[in-house]
Amino acid sequence: MVDDATDPDLRRSVADDRFPRLILTIDGPAGTGKSSVAMAVADRLGLFVLDTGAMYRAVAWLVLREGIDPHDETAVTAALDAHAIDVDVEHRPIRILVGDVEPGDALRSTEVEAIVSTVAALPGVRSRLVEIQREIAERHPRLVTEGRDQGSTVFPDATLRFYLTASAEIRADRRVAQRRDEGQVVDRTEILESMEARDRLDRSRSDAPLVKPTGAVEIDTDELSLDEVVERILDEVRDHGPSS
Repeated sequence: MVDDATDPDLRRSVADDRFPRLILTIDGPAGTGKSSVAMAVADRLGLFVLDTGAMYRAVAWLVLREGIDPHDETAVTAALDAHAIDVDVEHRPIRILVGDVEPGDALRSTEVEAIVSTVAALPGVRSRLVEIQREIAERHPRLVTEGRDQGSTVFPDATLRFYLTASAEIRADRRVAQRRDEGQVVDRTEILESMEARDRLDRSRSDAPLVKPTGAVEIDTDELSLDEVVERILDEVRDHGPSS
């Protein structure tokens, strides 16, 4: 990764107190590199990342911990109300908290992966998390936020909106490599099938489906390195400049 010190003017312009609100949204399906790109962009700009996908995973983790049927919207939203989800922005990367518990690496487990789209499709869950995400942005209005509905639903007035894409095969390969790096034994076919099923659920849900946000800059990441995707986003920031 190119050191942010190589572009001090960009970082200074973003840090300018004349621009108290700076929100960049990065949306797209699973495996397009949203999390890595968002963290790298935030590092270059001196901002922090709101990983909304991890917030939905936190709800799925809570459902598993409480032994709740992931299709039972009433029970899931009741658990969410009883165990508030928040973020600790003093930690880098920021930590997702469920009540006073930090699930940590458990958010990336295959068990959570298997039900997160089902949980995320529940309108009650989505409405609560949208409220939480907007409230976080009110407290910390200078951030990079990534997920599946950030530019389309949560922050349609964001400073800049981006939409990352990649083929299902490439995305599955990336997820397999990530899991193996974490020491997990994984089946590529299972990962690919799970990812394609999640795509179908995310795009077909009635409440805030996965779509390219209006006005978003689309970036196909199939043939691009992480650095190349980050530079494309930073080029847009340079061209646009921070706005209130």
